[in-house]
Amino acid sequence: MDKAAEIRAALKRNFDVQSLEVIDESEAHRGHAGYPEGGQSHFRVRIRAGALAPMSRIARHRAIHAAIGPELIARIHALAIEVDV
Repeated sequence: MDKAAEIRAALKRNFDVQSLEVIDESEAHRGHAGYPEGGQSHFRVRIRAGALAPMSRIARHRAIHAAIGPELIARIHALAIEVDV
């Protein structure tokens, strides 16, 4: 399973997701620090989930990181998060 699919599955497993996009932006970072050959290093998550709405921005990011899990977070270089409330 690729990392985008792992991220998507983890978020769906942990939140009642109304909408979700997991975008691999790695190719835009080719040649930059943290870019491994083959990509799958830089991701953008766009998510709408009711549980995230009442949280502060920091709490949302912490909740998303916790849902994805430290093992997967450690295997990616960058994660941009956009929460639609």
